[in-house]
Amino acid sequence: MVFARAFLRNRKIFRVLGSSVLFLLCSGILPHVAGYGWAQESASPSRPPETQTPPPPPQPPAPSQTSASNYDKAIFLKPIPADQLAFLNQFQGVAAKDVMRDKQFRKLMKSFVPDCMFHYGRDMGLSDALDIVFKDSALQVQVRDGRYLTMSGLNGPYLAGRAFLWIDMQDGIGLGGFYFHPTNGEPTPSLNVFSRQVKEDYLALSQLPPEFAEDLVRWSEESRVPPVTTRYFLTGSNKKILLEHDEEFCAPTNATNAPADSSCVLMDADAADLDMDAANYLEQTHHATNATAWMINGPEQVAWLQVRDNTCGRGPNPVGCRIRMAHERTAVIIRRPPVVHAPHR
Repeated sequence: MVFARAFLRNRKIFRVLGSSVLFLLCSGILPHVAGYGWAQESASPSRPPETQTPPPPPQPPAPSQTSASNYDKAIFLKPIPADQLAFLNQFQGVAAKDVMRDKQFRKLMKSFVPDCMFHYGRDMGLSDALDIVFKDSALQVQVRDGRYLTMSGLNGPYLAGRAFLWIDMQDGIGLGGFYFHPTNGEPTPSLNVFSRQVKEDYLALSQLPPEFAEDLVRWSEESRVPPVTTRYFLTGSNKKILLEHDEEFCAPTNATNAPADSSCVLMDADAADLDMDAANYLEQTHHATNATAWMINGPEQVAWLQVRDNTCGRGPNPVGCRIRMAHERTAVIIRRPPVVHAPHR
């Protein structure tokens, strides 16, 4: 797979995959992971600098190739009538900062941006955080296929803040995302996808519109957002829930060809671990949208990690075992009822 090979040549891989590489080293299986471009290059003769061809830029895998869509339009409540969205066509090519000043657009935002508190360096409304990031954004609004509007803000003054808004003008659906590096104790960096129209208790990416997933991948690439990062979803119930990775980074690029190498398994493993950590954090903070608490690994989680290490370390496929057990653990966490504390007397 071209993406996986190019991705591993990039030194930034250690920021995303460091924990996986360490796991493989400790498990003694790193030499058996096929397709390591950097290992192959070190064993081959160096070419003169003038004849070297730079590797292609890393490209995130297309969602249509990495996950089957489980999209159910019914999860989006109170769709916006299409005739109320027709005015958005006039914003094609307009700077995002100017669109954010349009009164009609500001009114529309209230239909899909949750009215919740958000912790972007400090507590503020989510709409206020979006204003900060979009304030000086000269990036042009894009309307794809005469239907899907996307606008981006990359000018967050701190914590590497960047955001986007996405609207399906035909189905009346609005979504957005806010990426930054939290310093409040939660897993960092993180991407907070949101929609006021959704009130689910947990979600996976494949449950959102496939066209949104495609534009999310495109925006992530343009905005330098890692393809594997902690992800949440802010709902219309003012809850922060897990937006689970269910992309298959090792999926074949078409119906007949297998992946070019198996290094993509590292991305699957890190995605599974990030989801499990995020689920733990959300449970500990009671799904607050502006939680500020340092994540704690309780005795139950510590014991489970020991069981996983012992179980997977003895098996024939340690990484596959690790991925499977992390998915199972995440499912247990997100589906169990919230802890009810007895009142103080």
